[in-house]
This record gives sequence, structure tokens and C-alpha cells, in this order.
Amino acid sequence: MQLKRLRTRLGPLAPLAAFTIITPTVLALVRVGLATWQWDRVAAVERPWRLFTIGLQLDLQLVAYFLALPAVLFVFTTRTSIVGRGAALLTRVWLTLATVLIIFMETATPSFIDEYGIRPNRLFLEYLIYPREVFSMLWAQYKPQLFLAGVLVPLAAWGAWVVFGWSLRRRTGWSLVRCLLVFPLLAALLLLGARSSLGHRPANSSTAAFSSDPLINDLALNSTYSVMDAAYRMKDEKEAGAFYGHMDEEEIVRRVRQAMDAPESAFTDPDLPTLHHQTASRQVERPYNLVIVLEESMGAQYVETLGGIPLTPRLVRLSAEGMWFENLYATGTRSVRGIEAVTTGFLPTPGRSVVKLNSFGKPFFNLAGYLKDFDYQSVFIYGGESHFDNMRGFFLRNGFDRVIDEKDYDEWEFKGTWGVSDEDLFVRANQEFEAYGDQPFMGLIFTSSYHSPFEFPEGRLTPAELSGNPEHNAIRYADFALGRFFELARRSSYWNRTIFLVVADHDSRVRGANLVPIRHFHIPGLIIGPGISPTQYTNVASQIDLPPTLLSLMGISGQHPMVGRDLTLPPRPDGGRAIMQYANNQAYRIGNQVLILQPEQLSTQYTYRNLELVDKKTTPDPELAADALAHALWPSLAYKNQYYTLP
Repeated sequence: MQLKRLRTRLGPLAPLAAFTIITPTVLALVRVGLATWQWDRVAAVERPWRLFTIGLQLDLQLVAYFLALPAVLFVFTTRTSIVGRGAALLTRVWLTLATVLIIFMETATPSFIDEYGIRPNRLFLEYLIYPREVFSMLWAQYKPQLFLAGVLVPLAAWGAWVVFGWSLRRRTGWSLVRCLLVFPLLAALLLLGARSSLGHRPANSSTAAFSSDPLINDLALNSTYSVMDAAYRMKDEKEAGAFYGHMDEEEIVRRVRQAMDAPESAFTDPDLPTLHHQTASRQVERPYNLVIVLEESMGAQYVETLGGIPLTPRLVRLSAEGMWFENLYATGTRSVRGIEAVTTGFLPTPGRSVVKLNSFGKPFFNLAGYLKDFDYQSVFIYGGESHFDNMRGFFLRNGFDRVIDEKDYDEWEFKGTWGVSDEDLFVRANQEFEAYGDQPFMGLIFTSSYHSPFEFPEGRLTPAELSGNPEHNAIRYADFALGRFFELARRSSYWNRTIFLVVADHDSRVRGANLVPIRHFHIPGLIIGPGISPTQYTNVASQIDLPPTLLSLMGISGQHPMVGRDLTLPPRPDGGRAIMQYANNQAYRIGNQVLILQPEQLSTQYTYRNLELVDKKTTPDPELAADALAHALWPSLAYKNQYYTLP
């Protein structure tokens, strides 16, 4: 009875009021549930209650965004004409759809956190364009969550439709004058809600950055807000690093150059700032072929000699035969980041990888295109669909001669959600490489068997190797298939003329309580080939260092724009360098010192010790901070101005 009286008094404002009450309540309840689930990490944060106050602030901001259209329509809903009925219907539909979107995003959140350690973000949007692969993965691994969403979302749609229909029953009875008098107040309230701040700047996603734990910061958001913010930021792809700060182009270039292993005399073109001549450390009569094996998600946590659990014995045995990197770090958490770094040497940004971007006018530098000038042929070999993440388009547009993917396999031993098994992939790769004969070639092999839902053929692992953990079984199988490939390669005609790189694209399920969980960027890397003595490279190194190192070991000298270091040269006394992108945060590591950049926040400096960021400094080293900023701004600058190409 009281609800009916309240509805009568509110009149056409009733549906707006209902949405304003329901939405923050639902989001707060979900936030309580998520905080309870992650209580150990929530309790470790100073002033954890801010999770809920900031959450309410940003929830009300989301409410204000969604109420902008109903606020405009409310004047018209009071009319009894067809215009009034149409405005009322549009209001009801709009608020129902908004409610469904919010419920859907919150329902998807726990699974996303479980997989990626943060709320849905731009990655959620990018995966929407690959529904077959993503739904197959979800169906195989997250059936209960899918069923829950299948129940909650329709219930939310029905409930919202009923509630907003009921609240609109007393929409008439207000005069036009009354509506016009109320509208400015309504607009002012929505404007205040859209700002959600009395400060100089409105609240935004960085408002939630109140702790050093990225997941806790994300819990203060809501997932609809997080995804909408990511979509908004995508419009500024070419300026993706700009929210870290500003620096003159001249200083950016100077600092990036200083961090390279190249004398000033090596830089050869004023129009391409990082183009320089690299002289190979090995002089050979005929440059070697190149085979890169990019292992899906094979992080250091699975490699016993790198401090992980013993799941990759074949890789460990191989590590005794070549240049083994003990402190190699991925640039990101996605496969496209690994592809970007290993094949192009390009630095990471908080925006999309260059593999997924299409607006570059000139060919974007990568090893395959570069090696064309040395009469190499090139092939990308994958077991799944190469259109995923725009891999096919990027490779063929920028120098690769051929792309082999799932549709090109006439027969296979096993096919799963992500394509044919790693064994089938390696057998096909070996056949392709044998077929080149005396033709110099570059081959890029990208595995996929260690990818959820972790499917692989039966009978490959012994009973002692199998366990109740499907992820561990899949990584063991990936290692098994890698060992089989090297058995084939040793018997091949190309073995004695080829440099092999085995490296992970990224670690699996990167997560942690640090702003950038560096332990989960640690990956294995191994270079094997003729004349490469067994060595252990102990300095910190990055995936971007691998391409120039490979060129040096192949015996190829020439001009290129890569900013990575040639790791065949004597190590620098600084302990080595790595750049890591984690969502919107970027880490710049020199030795054990780590500078963290966050959007619209002051930089922070830590020491990396015992797999954690510790000893936060009161004032970051200004030179380290400037170098970090330069390397964060350089990729967008280089992409926008087409600096990352050959003359």
C-alpha cells in the first residue's frame, strides 16, 4: 500500500527512482559476495571499507549514465497521447535492457575473475567477436556458470519488465508546467551523479585505484562500468599510453635509444628514430634458418628449474643444450602480446596489440618481412583458426608468405575446441620445413593444446604422469608434444642449418595482489642451434630482446627499428630490463627495481624480492620514472607516426 502511494506521488519519476534504488542495491550485494569470496585479499588491504564507498560512488555514476535518456523522455511520458505512450514504452524497454546488461555482466564476473584475476575489461569485448571458440571453451569448463546465467538473465528481464511497467502506471497527471519545473532539478541530479565527485575532475576508473592489489581495485568497480570504460578508451588506441603522463618526443626517443645496446653512430635515419644498424655477433658463411615455437601459456611456474613444479621434463632436458634464459619475462598476458614481442620486438601498451590493429599504412616491421631482404620464405603454422585475434591478417599483411591453420589439415590424430593437437601441429610443421630444401626459411609455430578447456589425445601420458588436475595434464601433454617435435627435427635435413627458439607467449591465468604480478610474467625461453653452446643467461630479459638476439645468432646484420637488446653481447651492469603490461598498469623493471605506472596516478617504485613487490619507496627514482614513462609512451608515438617500419 505504501509503495502504491509512493508511486502515485512520484508519478512519471517512479521508474527512474526504481532503477536508482534497484541497481546500486544489486551491485552492492554482488560486491559483498565477491568480497566474501576474496576475503583474504580484501582483509589485507588498508581501509577495505573503501571498496564499498567507492563502489557506491561509481554505481551511482553508472545509474546516471543509464538514466540520461529516460530523464529526457519523462516530460513526454506524462502525456496521454500516442507520444506519451511511446515515450513510456521506450522508457520501459530501455530500463529493462539496462538491467539485463548489468545482471549479465555481474553474472559473468566470477568466471572472468577466476580466469584472469580481474573484472571483465577490454578483453571481454575482444572475445565477443569469436563466439564459437569462446562458447566452446565456456561450455567445456564453465557449465554451471552458464546454466546460472541462463536462469538469472531471463529472470532479470522478466522482473525488470514487470517492475518498470508497474512503476509507469501512474505516469500521467502531471502538468507540462510541473514537468518543466522539475526537469532542471532532475538534470542537475543526473549531472552530479555522472560526475560522482565534487572535485576538479569527475570520478573515473582510476578513482577505484586505492590499493596495490588490482583485483581489489576492480571489485570497487562494477563490470558494466569496467567494460564501458574499456570501450571508451579504445577510441584513443594511438595514444594508448597518454594517461601515464606527458613527455616531449625528443626526450622519449633519447631515453629509448639510451636503453638499447646500440651506439649513437648506429642510428641511420632521422625520420625513423630507432632504426639502427645491428652487427651480428656471429659471422657465418650462410645465415641460418629460424624456427620459433611459441608455447601457449607455458609459464615458469610449470618449469622445475625456474622455481616451478616439475611438469615440463622434456623442456628442462632441452635447456641443457642451448642458451637458457633464467629471468625472461613476457610483455603481457595475451597471446597477441607474445606474438607482438617475439616477432616484431614492439613494446607493449595498455591498448590493443599491433596484431589486432589495422590502421597502419606502411608494412609494420616484423622478422618475416625483414628476412625477405635476405631471400627467406616464411610460414605461420597454427592448429586452430588463424583469424582469431587477427593473426592471419597481420601476418599476411606484414611479410609472411603463407599461413597454415585448422582448415589446411587433411588428417589429424585429435581435434579439440582450439583446433588440432600440438602433435598434429608439429608433424605438419616438420613436413613444411623439410619441403623448403635449400631455401632459407622462417617458421613460426603457435601451439594451443595448453588452453582451456585443456583437451588432448588419450594414451600420450603414462598413468604416473596423469593427475586429477586437467591443467597439469595438458601442460604435460604440451611438453610431450614439444619433445616429439625435437625428435623429428633432429632427424630432419634442416636440423644442422636452423636456429630454434622455444618460448612461452605468456603465463597462464596471470593474477596476484601486486599492481603487476611479476611472478606470473616469468616465462621459459631457450635458443638451440648450430654453434650455440649450453649457457644460462641470468640477467633480467624481455621478450622484446629475443628478435635482435636471434638475428645475431643467425648471422644476419642489417638495419631494423627494434629497441630490444642483443643478449649475445656482454650483459649490462644494470641487471637487465623487462617491460610488462597488466591491464592498464605497466611495470618497468631494471634489475630488482620496479617502477609501476598507473592511469592518472603518480608512479610508484618497489623492490622485487621473493616473488613480490616490497619496500615501496616514498619518492621514486626520477631517472627510472622518466625511463619508464618514455618506454610507455614510445609505442603509441611510433605507431601513430609510422616509425616502426623499414625505409
